[in-house]
Amino acid sequence: MKYCKNVLETIGNTPLIKLNNITKNIDGNIFLKLEYLSPGLSKKDKVAIQMIKDAENKGFLKKGQTIVELTSGNMGTGLAIACKLKGYEFIAVMSEGNSIERAKMMKAFGAKVVLVPQLPESIKGQVSGGDLQLVEEEAQRLTNKYNAFRADQFKNPSTYRAGELSTAKEIIDQLDGKIDVFTDFMGTGGSFIGISKAFKKYNKQVKCFGIEPNNAVKYGKPQSTGTFEHSIQGGGYMMDLPFINEETKNYIDGFISITDDEAIKHTRLLASEECIFAGISTGANLAAAVKLLKNEYSGKNIVIIAPDSGTKYLSSDLWQYK
Repeated sequence: MKYCKNVLETIGNTPLIKLNNITKNIDGNIFLKLEYLSPGLSKKDKVAIQMIKDAENKGFLKKGQTIVELTSGNMGTGLAIACKLKGYEFIAVMSEGNSIERAKMMKAFGAKVVLVPQLPESIKGQVSGGDLQLVEEEAQRLTNKYNAFRADQFKNPSTYRAGELSTAKEIIDQLDGKIDVFTDFMGTGGSFIGISKAFKKYNKQVKCFGIEPNNAVKYGKPQSTGTFEHSIQGGGYMMDLPFINEETKNYIDGFISITDDEAIKHTRLLASEECIFAGISTGANLAAAVKLLKNEYSGKNIVIIAPDSGTKYLSSDLWQYK
């Protein structure tokens, strides 16, 4: 008999798709790792399992303890699933600026969801660093109140370990190591750093680029006036990312900025040309990959990630066609 004991056993080994239609008139290849094909519809399912496993092994997480986490929705959904099936109570703390589908999904999996109002000057659907700070303060309050374990995805090394130990290894195996470039939209920066670290260890010639919203460039060269307003949810908070530091700088070859319009265009293109219904950060990844193939990395193999599903953005402007 071959079956899974629960959905946690389905996490991992996601397919890698060669984007033939999008690259038919471009010299080179783009390979998309469908990380949204997990029960929580995002790459953060892997991170959630890694966090709980590491915390249990180190004695940081006790049986029956409550887990609290700040989330834009994907990390919270992954933790909601993992906590439910491993016997932990979970409280997700999220800004009201994130799409409501995420909160509904977490609640469906048994999580308690606390929505934090945005700053008065913030724009719905665009979570700023200030908005995120309010969420952080509420997460800290709830952690203290319940004597909870704080998953802390922005600082917890399990965030990048999931990419390093799992996702990167899968990609290397799937492409027989034939990887020239990797580029990834930075939320916590954990997946970008973890995967880049593994690729560089495998072959130091692999080039790795982090992606930022054009209006919220923290690490690269600003290409706009820096209004900080953008629609690429899950990143671009204009804050220091702990995983981007002196120790990890050797894994980074540069940064690419992507506009909202570019991200939206390429997310829709992915759906219409490849029948892949992904989220807006996937569109940002694809836009960056296309730019690289059309310029200095023509003829190369570029790998990108599909962090989450387009179903999490049905209430946003992403799928509102004119």
